[in-house]
Amino acid sequence: MRRAIVIVPSAFTAGSLFFGMWSIVESARGNYVRAAWFIVIAGVMDMMDGRVARATRTGTAFGAELDSLIDVISFGMAPALLMYFFQFSRGEWAWLLPLIYVWGTAVRLARFNVEQAGHAKAQFFGLPSPAAGGTVATFVPFSTTPFFRDHLSQLPWPLLLAMMLVFLSLLMVSHVPYPVVPRFGLRTWGQRAASAFLVVVIVAAVYFPAYFFFPFAVVFIAFGIVRSTLFSFLERSPDRDPLHDEAEPDEVGTGAGPRRMFPIRVRGRRRGGERREGP
Repeated sequence: MRRAIVIVPSAFTAGSLFFGMWSIVESARGNYVRAAWFIVIAGVMDMMDGRVARATRTGTAFGAELDSLIDVISFGMAPALLMYFFQFSRGEWAWLLPLIYVWGTAVRLARFNVEQAGHAKAQFFGLPSPAAGGTVATFVPFSTTPFFRDHLSQLPWPLLLAMMLVFLSLLMVSHVPYPVVPRFGLRTWGQRAASAFLVVVIVAAVYFPAYFFFPFAVVFIAFGIVRSTLFSFLERSPDRDPLHDEAEPDEVGTGAGPRRMFPIRVRGRRRGGERREGP
């Protein structure tokens, strides 16, 4: 039984590789929409293997390394080749754009293994590779929708897709924080909200997949950028207006210098000012 439990996470990891490889084959055959959905399925497999490993306490360093190596194929090579065959195969040097994306994926996963693998994560630093691969892949079925043909087809998509590949590559190797998949349940209000959100996502993904995935991925990417920008501004904003010359109330008439930004904490004191013996 124990051996069977250990095999389960690796089975999901192997499933991610299977669908990633199948996507590459379908891209070479010209079945672009099918190739895109196989990358989405690989993403689901990748999400499940980590959760199963944590739930069964069968996570290992070997499993983490194997997962990253497979992610390079399923969310690096597969989306890059899909976009190459779908849009850039007619250009002589256009294959360099997918190469940049694959390189960004590999660097992102190598850095993840060094900085975050094997530790409990409150957030990811840099766009996760499954999210980047899903964004690239789900553009293809989104481009087949009537809404895209009627309202968006006139845009310069070769240039926009090239910019998207480069931007996603930079975002993967950045330090922009992105939230992890929340825990689902009914114990707390946070888990209940996450569970309700999951139900909405599943319903939209099942009934409107071509319309749902790509806009959802764009919103997720924008959320991380906006949140990081706001947090950076709040952390760097001064306590008061630097152009305001009026002294603080506790500085008037005391001859004291400017206040310290971080107050010094005096150690070794008990109540009543009594000195504590020892270190």
